[in-house]
Amino acid sequence: MTSDVQSRPRAEVPFTLDEPAPKVLGFWDQSAFWANLGVSLFAFSGAYTVLAPDENGRPTLSIMAGIVAMAVGTALGGLMLGLAAAPGARTGQPAMVLLRGLFGARLSYVPTVLNIAQLIGWGTFELIVIADAATALWDGIPRWAYVIAAGVLTTVLTIWPLGSVRMLRRYVTAAVMVALVYFYVQLLREPLPDLTEGSWGGFWIGADAALAVSISWVPVAADYTRHARSAKGAFGAAAVGYSVTQIIAYVLGLLALALVAGDSGKVFDPFLGVTLGVLFFAVFVLREADQSFANVYSTAVSIQNLVPRADRRVLTIALGAGITGLALLLNIGDYAAFLSLIGSVFVPMLGVLAADFYLGRGRWRAATGKADAARLGWDVSRRAPARWGMIAAWAIGFTAYQLIYPGAVSWWAAFWKDVQGLLGFTPQGWMSASLLSFLIAGLAAVAIGRLGGAAGRRRSPRDAE
Repeated sequence: MTSDVQSRPRAEVPFTLDEPAPKVLGFWDQSAFWANLGVSLFAFSGAYTVLAPDENGRPTLSIMAGIVAMAVGTALGGLMLGLAAAPGARTGQPAMVLLRGLFGARLSYVPTVLNIAQLIGWGTFELIVIADAATALWDGIPRWAYVIAAGVLTTVLTIWPLGSVRMLRRYVTAAVMVALVYFYVQLLREPLPDLTEGSWGGFWIGADAALAVSISWVPVAADYTRHARSAKGAFGAAAVGYSVTQIIAYVLGLLALALVAGDSGKVFDPFLGVTLGVLFFAVFVLREADQSFANVYSTAVSIQNLVPRADRRVLTIALGAGITGLALLLNIGDYAAFLSLIGSVFVPMLGVLAADFYLGRGRWRAATGKADAARLGWDVSRRAPARWGMIAAWAIGFTAYQLIYPGAVSWWAAFWKDVQGLLGFTPQGWMSASLLSFLIAGLAAVAIGRLGGAAGRRRSPRDAE
């Protein structure tokens, strides 16, 4: 019965975690999905974040430096996204359930709750951006009506998630590519200012801002790649598909920002001011719903790690209504600070996951080629034992991130600056909080894993008796 369900080409995501995930997404399905996620209205409205704005909101980097920083950050973030995507395809498990094998079942609830909180935030901000962009297209409808319409569309897409992914490949991706090409042609015909005017100082802050956008998808990647037909395809589709289109979209956003003299509040104007701009910009507005869809669906799947028998349909309907209500009440002013806090939590967590999955327990499983993940070490059961060593590695990486770049939330940054003073530590301009915290967390995970393995081998003779 199960094999029949999995073999059906139009199989959908099961309603609960008790049912197996159908392996129905090919490479091009996934590539189109990630490529569409890489083209976001955030790439336009949030393009100023890669210019490393100072405390007064003035850009630190030149447009050209921002483009290079963004490309470097996106490429590195794409590789990290690929590392997070492949385990889902290999195990058939969603992202937060994978963390049972990393931290233990109960300890996985900590990042799960954090993920739920950040996904609700992302989903809310996506509806805000859609409504703002739609209002810029045509203000003849009240903004609240756009928010509600976007919330309803988002919720409908989550009911048939795999069908939505296939629809993106067949219809939406081509329209998005045509719109991108059209706007590049139109904006490059405009008289651009000197793109090199400005500084390269704060390069890694700009790169980290772009990397943080990619990393924001790391905690949900396996929710989709668990339906992939191969781990290699999942890695390639996520790493390449997402990175290429995010770079294309951000460059376009930075060009638009240059045309409005760096005023992020007017960044949509160059798109709407060209011939047929309203028509082609409407393509971006409509397809932005795939961003909010991904956030809402993954929130429901994350909740299922806490309540495995909860019906995802009920969860997504409730979540869709919830983020719609929040979008009616909130604004997007703290976007940059929001991104930095996301990165500080999930970048080091990915470092620990990658080290343990590819070099530790997950590597053992891959080498054996067997299917019983729990018996071979990557235990995703509800009784998976606590692994405090991996929590410690995560905490070490998180601390490293904060010491290098504590972010822009005033009270949080003030605390970590006091810690810097106590330790006599001064961050250097070449230091990337994302890269160094990823590497430090990964090295800590490898070291702790080997220490634990050595201790286990010392006990094994006695256990054998």
